[in-house]
Amino acid sequence: MLPRSAATTPPAFDSLRGRASRISTCHSTVPTTKCIPPHSAKMSKLDQILILDPPSDLRFKGPFTDVVTANLKLKNPSSMRVCFKVKTTAPRRYCVRPNSGVIDPGATVNISVMLQPFDYDPNEKSKHKFMVQTIFASSNNSDNESLWKDAKPDDLMDSKLRCVFEMPSENEVNDVDATRAAPVINSMKAEPTVPAAAADDTEMKKLLEKCKRLQTEINKLNDENRQLKDEGIRMRKMPPRSDHMTPNSTNVVGRETSTAFLPSLLVVIAAIFIGFFFGKFIL
Repeated sequence: MLPRSAATTPPAFDSLRGRASRISTCHSTVPTTKCIPPHSAKMSKLDQILILDPPSDLRFKGPFTDVVTANLKLKNPSSMRVCFKVKTTAPRRYCVRPNSGVIDPGATVNISVMLQPFDYDPNEKSKHKFMVQTIFASSNNSDNESLWKDAKPDDLMDSKLRCVFEMPSENEVNDVDATRAAPVINSMKAEPTVPAAAADDTEMKKLLEKCKRLQTEINKLNDENRQLKDEGIRMRKMPPRSDHMTPNSTNVVGRETSTAFLPSLLVVIAAIFIGFFFGKFIL
């Protein structure tokens, strides 16, 4: 027998050993899982620094026959200045004021989102959306356009809001109609009062002028009455004549007779005008 060290290996074992060596060689060439270093991993996106009110929905209340406005508040709670932009998927349907700007630390900006009139279909769901995009402002860079242009995606923060269309209830519609009709009714009531007041002022002026003229005439008549009384007294003091009365005495008697009725006539005329004057303003 041959010694164990000198024993020969059968050809079949040699072939199996060769195949095993080739298999191990092939497996050694398969690349193993490569560990990504922390500095090369993709950075997570920054959270929105601004506080939005409302946070997720912009609600527009109809009817949509006129411009409907929804308000959005942006508050900056940080200690840095923040630039913002407001974008929408339907730019032709909305008007946003302001649509961009800078918010100082601790400040709040009110944004008006105005929906243009359109034919509202309650069965159609709104697909309109808004996005508030923000970035921290650089203390050295005052050009916001270049800041947005050179900004990296990882530096941007954004919040999305969806648009919700609501029709008012019947009570709200009645309240809106009443509110719109109130100024029209008030204007209709107020319009006639202006010419009426002007007419009253004109009539009052005319009446005052008439009263002044009547007062002047009354004073003149009183003077004439006093003169006639004086002449009558002088005529009575004269000695009577047995002869027939002269034409002068006849005139004096006639004047005395007329003077007896003058005071009562003046009182009647004055009472008529005063009654007309007070009746005009009371009624």
